[in-house]
Amino acid sequence: MIKTWHLGDSRQSMVLASFDGRLPEVVYWGPALPEGEAHQAIAAASIADVSGGMVDRNAAVSLSPEASQTFPGHCGLSVRDKNGTQLAPDSRFRSEAVSEHGVTLVFADDALGLTLTFNLALDAKSSLFKLRSSLESADEIIVDWLAAPVLPVPAHTGEMIEFSGRWCAEFLTRRIPFAPGARVRDNRTGRTDHAHFPGLIVCSPGTRNTSGEAYAFHYGWSGGHKMVAEELQDGRRHVQFGHASGSLPVGRTFHSAPLYVTYSGSGLNGAATRFQKHARNLVAEGARSPRPVHYNCWEAVYFDHELDELRSIASQAADLGAERFVLDDGWFGRRDDDTTSLGDWVIDRRKYPDGLTPLIEHVKALGMEFGIWFEPEMINEDSDLYRSHPDWVLGPADQIRGRQQLVLDMSRQDVRSYLYEHIASVLKHHDVGYIKWDHNRVLPVVDASQAEGTYALIDRLRADFPQVEIESCASGGGRIDFGILERTQRVWLSDSNDALERQRIQHDAALFLPASVTGSHVGPRKCHTSGRVLDIKLRSWTAAQRHMGFEMDPRELTEQEAATLRMVTGWWKANRDWMMQADILRLDSSDPAIIAEQQLAADGSRFVAFAAQMRPSDQILPYPLQLTGLDPNAVYKINLINQDEAPALSRGAPLLKEHDLEVSGQYLMSHGLILPWRFPETIWVLEGRRL
Repeated sequence: MIKTWHLGDSRQSMVLASFDGRLPEVVYWGPALPEGEAHQAIAAASIADVSGGMVDRNAAVSLSPEASQTFPGHCGLSVRDKNGTQLAPDSRFRSEAVSEHGVTLVFADDALGLTLTFNLALDAKSSLFKLRSSLESADEIIVDWLAAPVLPVPAHTGEMIEFSGRWCAEFLTRRIPFAPGARVRDNRTGRTDHAHFPGLIVCSPGTRNTSGEAYAFHYGWSGGHKMVAEELQDGRRHVQFGHASGSLPVGRTFHSAPLYVTYSGSGLNGAATRFQKHARNLVAEGARSPRPVHYNCWEAVYFDHELDELRSIASQAADLGAERFVLDDGWFGRRDDDTTSLGDWVIDRRKYPDGLTPLIEHVKALGMEFGIWFEPEMINEDSDLYRSHPDWVLGPADQIRGRQQLVLDMSRQDVRSYLYEHIASVLKHHDVGYIKWDHNRVLPVVDASQAEGTYALIDRLRADFPQVEIESCASGGGRIDFGILERTQRVWLSDSNDALERQRIQHDAALFLPASVTGSHVGPRKCHTSGRVLDIKLRSWTAAQRHMGFEMDPRELTEQEAATLRMVTGWWKANRDWMMQADILRLDSSDPAIIAEQQLAADGSRFVAFAAQMRPSDQILPYPLQLTGLDPNAVYKINLINQDEAPALSRGAPLLKEHDLEVSGQYLMSHGLILPWRFPETIWVLEGRRL
């Protein structure tokens, strides 16, 4: 007996089958199947042969591959009874519930008292599958591994793009071949982490940004994850995601986080734009529209808060075009450096004898929103909170410290209540519209309840203060995932404000993140994290590619630099309404020295393209820049916004140096634009409108 289920839309299809009541397996995932396709025939055709040296029936790559079925690879569930004895469930079909865009499938092993439930749905707006596994037990059990629904990937793909990174170099990508055995990433830092963004893209060797097939995965969880990408000895391949090893407590009910997946037949961009759209939808409620230009005072003053100086900085930031002023670390307790006061969320009366109200009133009078920094999950030993409650610390007393701080145990209700009361007090008594929520160290132990506790605290604050936006920051990009984005409206992509580093980080993060949630700031002339000195034009246009802001001391700017920043900020404000809803399309540059992208309006009527010259090119003349996503039969008018920046060594007469260009979308995509020559560490910006 074969039972089948189909999920899909005009872009992709997924067909599942259960044979003889056993756990379902994905027998097709790829381009959309035609109406009336014979799903039973597809299921029957999926049965592979057996040969010498094999068991007599192939164990299924099911949604949770089972050891009881002699599965030869990494099983989808590893579970023990409370005494530590390994269990081997043999689950059978119990029930189904079908909705318009999804299905819930229930399978059980009655002898062991275990029930597996798979929730599978296709988001009609974004064309992302959202998949989740749940396990219930009649008795207390130990779960070492519970995978979200496990998916096969086809043999003809052959490669995967995985993500790593570090502080100030997030979203590093590496393209590696599938090979026999398992590629395992087990992130036990207790948070999403710079080095372990929970994503994977399986693709073909020829897949590029604009062409080829891609199967993209993202595990929407903030507490550390494990990924398995395995090629079995029989040649089949599958991908698993779940919570990090050892993070689940003993219990009777267990859940994976949502696994978001999609198939694209139009290159990496086809998958990326679906993730971008889903993230925009996640943060739509509660996010300011239009997105305000951000100013953060951290790299201007650090811990040295002086009211008149902050007023002066706020005035100059407003003059440059800022619409939100964020008071960063240093306003509470006796916080003069990073060794003290985390947990003491009361205003430092030495620095603010009349409280925060005088600064907030000044900021509001300038027409700006006021925001403030918290790091709620952390505690310093030199704090009143630690002296009162050393028992609230997560992990052993002799643990290695991180950034001079320890971590609060967020699974405790009393900890969450304390934090809520102190944060809520600040929000109730001050006109605050924004929180920068930081998380500056990895956890001493891996524990899923830590992330769940943080979610619960944020959820409570969001319910009681819905007008307050929250930014997720974790030493930059250490906690960026769809789990945290269900609760926040912005992410701080990296602590690096180096525009060259940002170009690369933003480019690779666009595989999952839209501009509207991705903070990007114009940093100081000399970058505080790289030591590099970069021109204000590159710094400004780089920030204008995402949710724009400033994070420097505005008093350092020359008149010319200030004029440039005002001009770019004005351009961003004039275009932000459509840009913050635009798809970010990564361009396939023929020159590896160029990072280029195109932001295409939702209705296709206009776009902006950015081409950053990261280093000197190997050839003399610029290669044509091919655009993407345009109507081949439409005519577009192209304007090089910053044509006046061509240096003296650009001695020729490319048309765009002095004139607009009107050509077809076909020409722009197949031949591309010939840009003027320019120095490295600079950028061209092009606007296009459909006529």
